[in-house]
Amino acid sequence: MPAPIEVALLFGGRSGEHEVSVRSAASVAAGLVPRHRVRPVLIDHDGRWFLQPGPEPRASGGEPVFLAGMPTDEGRLRRVQDAASALRPDVYFPVLHGPYGEDGTIQGLLELAGVPYVGSGVAASAAGMDKELMKALFAAAAIPQTEYRVVRDRPSERDAARRLPAELGLPLFVKPANMGSSVAVSKVKREQDLDAALDLALGYDRKAIVEKGVDAREIEVSVAGNEEPEASLPGEIVPDREFYDYDSKYSDASRTELKIPAPLTPEQTGQVRALGVRAFRAVDACGFARVDLLMERTSGRLHVNEINTIPGFTSISMFPKMWEATGLPFAALLDRLLDLARERHTQRARLRTRYQP
Repeated sequence: MPAPIEVALLFGGRSGEHEVSVRSAASVAAGLVPRHRVRPVLIDHDGRWFLQPGPEPRASGGEPVFLAGMPTDEGRLRRVQDAASALRPDVYFPVLHGPYGEDGTIQGLLELAGVPYVGSGVAASAAGMDKELMKALFAAAAIPQTEYRVVRDRPSERDAARRLPAELGLPLFVKPANMGSSVAVSKVKREQDLDAALDLALGYDRKAIVEKGVDAREIEVSVAGNEEPEASLPGEIVPDREFYDYDSKYSDASRTELKIPAPLTPEQTGQVRALGVRAFRAVDACGFARVDLLMERTSGRLHVNEINTIPGFTSISMFPKMWEATGLPFAALLDRLLDLARERHTQRARLRTRYQP
């Protein structure tokens, strides 16, 4: 059993995925508590930090704290009231989904503070969150994708978007470029519905992604590691509606079926795992991620849809379930992520910060 360490669990956040993060944090805390000292840190919708008593994350409450972005403070959380030290954790574990958490912003603060933290760094987090950047990196790495367009929130691009049904065909999927958990995602089956779908997506971000719809199975694979990432056995999602939307993912009434491992041939399984690792490396991810793919029903052709650098950790989330099916149970997975965080921190600490000719 690894030696107990103090883990600051960052959750909540200024994002449309705030509530999902609260649920993920509860699962992570429950998995860590038997072996480590967990201190939940709620980030509310206004971006305020609250250090909560006890190991169980709560949707509200706690003592206001802040983290100074300087290594000399050794990662201490300080009380807002008097700047006194409230906690000096060994590792920070962000369980934040969406903007201001999964997009490189919190990772930038943790880098400035010089502390070990779980997951990808600034660049990979930003690229994984911004679907335009992510897809460009995938294209540069020759990773197969469905055809897509980017639409920004300006009149000229909104006007040009009206030609997309003719260019890409129907149906189309419209989503905010910087969001996850299927928040504000629409399936457009009629030309006249495109404007409303763009209005919805652009209400959450300044640009939207419009993707060509394909008749496909939804396949996912988990990846973990730093310099030598490994992929889990894949899983398949069979939504209880037309596509895997927010309610299908998180509603208690959802009848979505999760098949783990996915019913694939050995060759297909190998292809999915290899593509998962390629996508992970394409954005220079580290720690962990979940890669989502589409497999065309008729041809079996695979397309990488996206990478999630902080995947869900709820009781129904695919990321831990796929690793469990691969032989890595939840507790061991969490310990592995903490080890990877400290390994990456040690690697970064060896880098020079002063030029010495």
